[in-house]
Amino acid sequence: MNKLLLLTMGDAAGIGPEIIAKVFRDAPDDMAGCAVVGDVATLRRAAALTASPLALPVAQLGSLADVAGLPPHCIGVLQKCELAAPVAYGQVNGLAGQAAADCIVWAARSVLAGEAAALVTAPIHKEALAAAGGWAAGFPGHTEMLQAEAAAFLGKPVSEVPVRMMLANDELRTVLVSIHMSLRQAIESVTFENVLQTLRITHQAVGNSLGRAPRIAVAGLNPHAGEGGLFGSEEQAIIAPAIAAARAEGLDASGPFAPDTVFMRARHALGKPGEFDVVVAMYHDQGLIPVKYLGVEQGVNVTLGLPLVRTSPDHGTAFDIAGTGRADASSLLAAVRMARQLVVG
Repeated sequence: MNKLLLLTMGDAAGIGPEIIAKVFRDAPDDMAGCAVVGDVATLRRAAALTASPLALPVAQLGSLADVAGLPPHCIGVLQKCELAAPVAYGQVNGLAGQAAADCIVWAARSVLAGEAAALVTAPIHKEALAAAGGWAAGFPGHTEMLQAEAAAFLGKPVSEVPVRMMLANDELRTVLVSIHMSLRQAIESVTFENVLQTLRITHQAVGNSLGRAPRIAVAGLNPHAGEGGLFGSEEQAIIAPAIAAARAEGLDASGPFAPDTVFMRARHALGKPGEFDVVVAMYHDQGLIPVKYLGVEQGVNVTLGLPLVRTSPDHGTAFDIAGTGRADASSLLAAVRMARQLVVG
């Protein structure tokens, strides 16, 4: 099996190139067999933040086959975007947005074609994507862009390639019913079909990783999971029937549980395993805040439902510290390690 991992550089104005340089510097064993899809000059600038260019060389690769010949600590870069010069740190730039999008598309197509085993994406900036204009501006983030690429590869409409976001660390996994949309739209997205589809995707993806059927907890939408209808009817009218349908299909799903306690019940703490393997949350912040509170530096974002493995760190571009050399690369390294685990699984 092809074990090559591709890392996309993310937004060139953010911390993505820097954290990539740091994982190559600090974890050469983990980064063996990895290549960066990005801009050579941008990666060389990032390498200079973390070590002298001689100590952390950046090599332009002619093809994926060249990765095998790279020595430890050497960053191999496939130049798959156009930047006349590295962009200014910490500023929204349409050129950086377009470059990031070009790298994502090239890398995704390579993984879908079987030329690489998995994709690890450094953070992008949604405003930069919008500023790029054209096709890149049509995507609010990685998830939607990768969904479109997967659909094109499979010859299906996007609606037939449903995807979900999972955020995970060693203590907690959570999968979201809705992703990047307003809270009002997210509430409207809590439908029987969407909840059941999320449960099916979670069962398949997490089950593949664990090697067994996962124990899935489902969070309610309203405080106290609706308190029997006193605080909202979605639990009774939508979420509970979706759980019942999933259980009829053989899924180990239960709930809906009060959102303010279910994540603690699922947490795998030292010496105290959680009651559940994963929690399905109804919207973005409901599910992501508990995982990030446990430690942004260890969280990994995984896109479920794609015909490829894609992971990423659970933080953004951090424009406020870009270029200072202070960015923490722990989450990116965790994403690389999880990608390898998922490929093996």
